[in-house]
Amino acid sequence: MEIYSTIVSFFQNGGFFMYPIMIVLACGVAIAIERYIYLTRAKMHNINLWQDLQPLVNANRYRDAFALASESEASISKMLSNGLIRAHNNSKLSEIETAMDEGLMEAVPRLEKRTHYLSTFANIATLLGLLGTIIGLIEAFTAVSNADPAEKADLLSASISVAMNTTAFGLMVAIPLLLVFTVIQTKTNEIVDGLEMIAVKFLNLVSAQKHLGD
Repeated sequence: MEIYSTIVSFFQNGGFFMYPIMIVLACGVAIAIERYIYLTRAKMHNINLWQDLQPLVNANRYRDAFALASESEASISKMLSNGLIRAHNNSKLSEIETAMDEGLMEAVPRLEKRTHYLSTFANIATLLGLLGTIIGLIEAFTAVSNADPAEKADLLSASISVAMNTTAFGLMVAIPLLLVFTVIQTKTNEIVDGLEMIAVKFLNLVSAQKHLGD
């Protein structure tokens, strides 16, 4: 209970700007959870789809592979569908690669969606904390200017201590958000690298099939 009382007192003493910072924290946490779940599922779906498609591509069953990719919700499905339909039509490897690049360009924005808000929220939390402290200091000096000279030092130190709460809270929100942003960004980059690797593997398989056909 003592810890809870300390936290409540800290929040109440921070003033108005503690509430906008709390809203920023709530939005950041919501985005972080949503992105982490989405990216985790996307990675799993991509791996599963490629494992299902690889035997079909090896068997030169491009139509069946295209039907499977078209029905999938994996972020890689559009890229592979573009490649498969052109492989089925015996297009050149350069045309297949261009079509897959187009699908990749459509998939990446969905993977990166809303992630940049985390770093933005971290900056906003820091700035709101600084703004709250500055306004608190202005109010403190204004109040102290009319106080008894013997009490000025005590009143000023107490007011500054309260005003600094917003900066402290802003940093307490900003630092974890930046760390989470780094984790989400790293996870996104890993998935994008995985998409590019699968694209190369697919092109190699198609190229091998064409050579066998020749």
